Amino acid sequence: MGNGALVTTIIPVFNRPALLAEAVGSVLDQTYRPIEIIIVDDGSTDDTPAVADDLAARHHGVIRTIHIGNGGPGLAREAGRIAARGDYIQHLDSDDLLFPHKFELQVAALEASPECGAAYGWTRFRHRDGRVEPRPWKRSGERIETMFPAMLTMRWWDTPTPLYRVSLIVAAGPWTGLRIEEDWEYDCRMAARGVRLAWCAEWVCEVRAHEPVPVTQATMRDRARSHMLVLEHARGAGLDPQSPPMQQFARELFHVGRQCGAAGLIDESQQLLEKAREIGDKRDIRAYEFVARHIGWRNAGRAAAWLDRLR
Repeated sequence: MGNGALVTTIIPVFNRPALLAEAVGSVLDQTYRPIEIIIVDDGSTDDTPAVADDLAARHHGVIRTIHIGNGGPGLAREAGRIAARGDYIQHLDSDDLLFPHKFELQVAALEASPECGAAYGWTRFRHRDGRVEPRPWKRSGERIETMFPAMLTMRWWDTPTPLYRVSLIVAAGPWTGLRIEEDWEYDCRMAARGVRLAWCAEWVCEVRAHEPVPVTQATMRDRARSHMLVLEHARGAGLDPQSPPMQQFARELFHVGRQCGAAGLIDESQQLLEKAREIGDKRDIRAYEFVARHIGWRNAGRAAAWLDRLR
């Protein structure tokens, strides 16, 4: 089935040859046409590049492969964004799957609702041991009219869940070089534009449990940056600083700020606490800052982490 509107799927991949083939297969199995698939090899060091090139050769005109140096998923998606020719954009991580009627359902939903910039549906979650959650994952089973304010308190869908109009992607602009929370930051950037959503009350994709991202100074620095960017998007959207979502986000800024302190990222810790103090509970934050100035920011962060574990 198809109506002439091209759907582009962008798949960044790093060292996942077998899983890449499964992800690509789930796109080729779509009941909707026309489609194109852009595989962005993010500097893989195994046989992933060869697998990607073979897939492109076997599906000439449908699959294209781009090879770049390793820069993380955001920059890989940006390479795909620049190359995309579709009217609709689908992001797909290389270890996740789309269900066959996803494009058919979501393109139809967007065609029927021209005021909406994205469509989403139920997401199935698979644990590492193979167990599948029986209910839609996160909040994908709920009808939510707009991306904000809900997207501020949590990324309530997963990367493969939505299908976006290309006009929304163009308006959002380039992906950042963040290696963590880059997808949440990008969604919040789109949310700030007042995006309305179409909902399909059917299963559309499966996400699989990912390996946890190691906590390093570099990942914490990216996490701090993503949170500060998300706050900018929330303010740009005009969200009420006293609203429950903004107050919850202030607590999140405070929490990440303490984590940055424990990791020795003093500048980032101070910046996050300053942002949290602008919209959240000033007394708790000032009390923490007082302690940090006397015992050191790293020691204060570590003490806070120890107390969190005791709760």
